[in-house]
Amino acid sequence: MGNRSHRPCVLVFAGHDPSGGAGIQADIEAVAAQGAHAIPIITALTVQDNNRVYAVHPVSAQILLAQFEVVIAQLPIAAIKLGIVGCLENSLVIADCIRQIKQTQPDIPVVVDTVLASGHGDALANQDALQVLAPVLRCATLMTPNLPELRRLLVDQANEDDAHLAAILCQRFGCDVLLKGGHASGDQVRNEWYRPATAPIVEVRKKAWYWPRLQGEFHGSGCTLAAAIAGQFALGHQAQQALSSAQNYVQQCLRDAYRIAPGQFIPSRTQFQETV
Repeated sequence: MGNRSHRPCVLVFAGHDPSGGAGIQADIEAVAAQGAHAIPIITALTVQDNNRVYAVHPVSAQILLAQFEVVIAQLPIAAIKLGIVGCLENSLVIADCIRQIKQTQPDIPVVVDTVLASGHGDALANQDALQVLAPVLRCATLMTPNLPELRRLLVDQANEDDAHLAAILCQRFGCDVLLKGGHASGDQVRNEWYRPATAPIVEVRKKAWYWPRLQGEFHGSGCTLAAAIAGQFALGHQAQQALSSAQNYVQQCLRDAYRIAPGQFIPSRTQFQETV
């Protein structure tokens, strides 16, 4: 039989992207590159290429639930990653699935990629994106919004600056927030990690990372980061190590990205060389 290793499992709920650049394929590749194994449940079939999304067709909530019940009966789950959920009914079912797991694993990491639209602003749900996402947000232990998503999530706080908004989001949902700075300007991308605290909101911020801004636009970079973090959590790493390693991995993916057609590049996700 040889010397076969054990890999921890990451339960992934996400949509299918036929271009192979984002969604469930990105998640599977990113989780595998960390040394974990993805258990993929497809929430929606999309019509898209490496640049634009043209349609979203949610998978039946009954099918999602049936798949979940089968895999959870047999496979131990070490972490959970959520991408697009497709519709409100799916979101409600997924939230119930997570609550079921938490009955026996209350501390299981749940990483929510707060996808409200594609990088070009195309809709990724057939209903109001915020309403669709709401049921699963309460399940998160970590959210990974970019700057536009942050402001949509807290539209009632529109006059606040980004740092204060991230702290509010962190406190409102009682989870960690990794605020991605890719939509800002400058030679460096600044990602900031916030944690819930009893201290004043301005003291919530814990750590920031700075990464060289690479030329070009990338398809599926947000999926890749959230899935990589979930993979790191599944390996048993604590938050700071998981976030550092996952961001390092994504930077390598973007640095080595390749082209399949004009437009956005595809992150090269298949290998990860950890650097200090």
